[in-house]
Amino acid sequence: MNKKVPLWLTILLVVFSLAIGVVWLTGMKSTQNKLTAPSHDPIPSKSDFPSLSSIVSKVAPAVVNISTVRVVRGPGPVFKYFFGPFEGDPFKEFFERFFGDIPQREFRQKSLGSGFIISKDGYILTNNHVVEKATEIRVRLLNKEQFEAKVIGRDPKTDIALIKIKANHNLSAATLGDSDALRVGDWVIAIGNPFGLGHTVTVGIISAKERIIGAGPYDNFLQTDAAINPGNSGGPLVNLEGKVVGINTAIVAQAQGIGFAIPINMAKYILSQLKERGKVMRGWLGVMIQEVTPEIAHALGLKEAKGALVADVTPGSPADKADIRRG
Repeated sequence: MNKKVPLWLTILLVVFSLAIGVVWLTGMKSTQNKLTAPSHDPIPSKSDFPSLSSIVSKVAPAVVNISTVRVVRGPGPVFKYFFGPFEGDPFKEFFERFFGDIPQREFRQKSLGSGFIISKDGYILTNNHVVEKATEIRVRLLNKEQFEAKVIGRDPKTDIALIKIKANHNLSAATLGDSDALRVGDWVIAIGNPFGLGHTVTVGIISAKERIIGAGPYDNFLQTDAAINPGNSGGPLVNLEGKVVGINTAIVAQAQGIGFAIPINMAKYILSQLKERGKVMRGWLGVMIQEVTPEIAHALGLKEAKGALVADVTPGSPADKADIRRG
C-alpha cells in the first residue's frame, strides 16, 4: 500500500539538494579560477606611478641657470694650443731654459652652473665654486629673463655662496625643507643646468647620508643616484613635498648614479652670516682629531673605544695656549 510522503520531508529534501548544488558549483568555479590565474603579479596600472610634474612645476620657476666669466692668465696662443694655460706644465721649464719667460696673456674662461631663488627679492643660493673668482655673473630664469648678479657672500669651506639679482617684480622662491628628516631610500628630484641644457629634471633616491668625500673640513654630503652632471652644481635637490633638501655639488667622474649634495640645513645655518657679513665666522680650537679605534683604546688603557683623540695641536692656537696636548 502506497504511503504519502509528508510535505515537510519533501521541502527538506529539495532544500538539501539545492545546498549541495550550490556548494559543488562554487568549488568548480574556484578550481577554474586557480587554473586560469596568471603565474605572475598583475601589471601595475598607470595610477600606481604618480606623476612628478606638479612638484617640478612648483619648483622650476625658482631654479636658475648661472653663467660666469673668469679672467685667467696663461701662455700665449701657441703654447696654450699645445700645452694648455695651466701651471705645472711639464714643458714649462724646457721652454724657459731655451726661450726665456713664456709669453703670458689673459683669457676669458666661461663656465656654467645652477642655483635657486630663496626669496622674492632675488637672493639665490648656489655653490661657491660656481661663482668663485668670477668677473661676470649672469642669471637666467625659466621664463628666459636674464639678470646680472653680484656676490653677497661666499663660504669656501662648505662650498656655499649667496648671490643676488634685481628684478622689477617679485620672483618665485623655493621653500627650504629639513635635510635631517631625510631617510635613505626617500625619493628626490634634481633640477639644474647640466652641460648647458637648462632646467633639466632627474629623479632618484637618497642613497646614503653623512658621506665624507674629502672635499673639505665640513664633509657631510647626501649621496643620491639622481643624475647629476657638470652644470648641475648649485641646483636644488628636492623632496616629494617640493621642498629643497640639498644643493647639488659633486659627482664621481668614473661612476654612474653617484652624486653628492650639501644638506640644506648646513646652508640654513650659515645663511644669515653670508647675508650680513659676506663670510662665515667660526670658532677655532686648533686641534686635529681622530677616531678612537679598539686598537687605540687598548694601547691607551681605555675601557671603551669611544670619543676622539687629539692627533696634533696647531702651534699658537687656542688649544696650544690652553695646554691641550697631542695624545
